Parts: sequence; structure tokens; C-alpha cells
Amino acid sequence: MNQSELYLMMTVTGRKRMLDFINLYKDKGLDIHYLSLGRGTAQKRYMRLLALDDTEKMVCLTVLTGRKWLEVKRAMSVRLRIEAPGVGIAYIVPLAAMGGKRELMYLTEGQGFEKGAEAALKGTEQELLVVIGNQGYSEQIMDAARAEGARGGTVIHARGTGQEKAERFLGISLASEKDIILIVTAAEKKADMMRRIIRDAGPETGAGAIVFSLPVTDTAGMTLRPQTEDVEEEQAAAQQDAEA
Repeated sequence: MNQSELYLMMTVTGRKRMLDFINLYKDKGLDIHYLSLGRGTAQKRYMRLLALDDTEKMVCLTVLTGRKWLEVKRAMSVRLRIEAPGVGIAYIVPLAAMGGKRELMYLTEGQGFEKGAEAALKGTEQELLVVIGNQGYSEQIMDAARAEGARGGTVIHARGTGQEKAERFLGISLASEKDIILIVTAAEKKADMMRRIIRDAGPETGAGAIVFSLPVTDTAGMTLRPQTEDVEEEQAAAQQDAEA
């Protein structure tokens, strides 16, 4: 892990305990979070062994530096005793890129991160775009992504915290109710797609979207070929049918 790079921290815990994590993060200077409801799916006997009988969960997404992660991890161990069964889990995933310098400053305020916007952190063939926008604007966001070749996306409803800081960095007010749109795309399309989303659905629009990407190691059950190849195949198949 590189202490100077950016990561997405995912925290999963019971709904009643999430406030303990949020308060700890706030004490460590982390104010921007995106919270969503979840439900555990492990079999009951395993849940009992782990003292995780409560399957009602909350998921928290937070952008932080590797250095801040080490600080928060130590605090979770000491203050929340996260290693004990039933407390929760937290893990980090490296960010591949961030769309927009102002957005980067907004998500990393107080963490001493100085790398420029859209900085490539990891290199993979596919990447996962995570777009966080105001609730009700997912189609506007997807229209922007489709214009650069996106096939589709998955929408998760969430609630943002620390939105009052958006006015300082972005010059706007953000609604707390959020849609998180997940889009897998070929790495070579990522930069254009992120720029189009920021242009057509970014902070200066009603959608108020912020976008970053995560490296995807591998995929199954999906094809990420250019759409032109699909069109060419369909035309060839249609011509064969006509000749037959």
C-alpha cells in the first residue's frame, strides 16, 4: 500500500453501530461519506459464529489517502475494537483516477493529497466508474456515459454527509440524497467518459455528479468490445440471412 495514494474505503457494519464509525472518522478529519442500507447474506450458522446475527447492515464509502487509512485503522482497533466479532469490517480499494481537480479537493480536504486531477494510479484493461450524483438524475448521468460508449450501469441509493463543504470547493450546494451509479468500461474509454459526465452532469448541473474510477482486475459474464464491432457483426449476420 502506498501511503501517498488515494483509496476508496468501504465500511460495513450493523445499522446501530455505523454512527460510532462515522464519529471516529469525523474525529480523524474525514467528513465526506456516502451511506447506503444493506443486508448480510451469509448463512445463519456462520453469522452466529462471527457474532453477526443482525443482518441489517449499512455500507459507508469514503475517499482517503493511504496515510489516513493507517491512522483510521489504528483508531478502529483501539477505540472500536474492530477485530472483535460483530463490530464490522473496513477495507480499501485503490482509486484509478479522479475526475476534476475541484472534486478531488472536495473529497480529500485536510488529507494533504496534492496529485493533479485525473491522475492515473493503477493500470488495468477495465475500470469501474463510481458516479455520485443527486437523487433522480441517474438517467442524465447515464446519457452522458452512453455518449462515450457505456452499455449500462447499476444504481444504488445513498445519503451523503459533509455536503456543506461542497459550496466552498465547488461553489454549489449539494443535496444529501444521492444516487451512486456503477459503470464498468474499457480503460481506454474511461477518461473521455469521465470528462463527458463532468461536462454534462457535473457539479454545475442539477445532477451535481462527482466521478472516480477503480481498477477492475477481471470480469466474467460481460463483453467490453467497442460497439462498432457489434454493429458490424449484426450487419454481417443480416447480410447472410438475406443471401440465404
